[in-house]
Amino acid sequence: MEPTTVYGRRDEVQLLDVREDDEWAAGRIDGAHHIPLGQLSARVSELDRERPVVTVCRSGGRAGKATELLTQAGWDAQTMDGGMKQWANAGLPVVTPEGRPGTVA
Repeated sequence: MEPTTVYGRRDEVQLLDVREDDEWAAGRIDGAHHIPLGQLSARVSELDRERPVVTVCRSGGRAGKATELLTQAGWDAQTMDGGMKQWANAGLPVVTPEGRPGTVA
């Protein structure tokens, strides 16, 4: 799913950021839920099964793995194309957890 489409649908979907803590702290999508990929299986219950999930990482690789894990478990999940790099390149907002302008690490 293209970042601009995700941005327009962010109230309809759950954004799941599967990057590591340092990447998340540098900059994220406001409203995204953070579960590093290595913790996803243990923490999947934190997600709402009734809402579609859009996974995101830095460039798409880890998010693709997260989408595969979720869809195999019966979730409605898609990967955001190009990850945070493409999101930032599209001029969409990246913020720190404190709400300040962030960067894609």
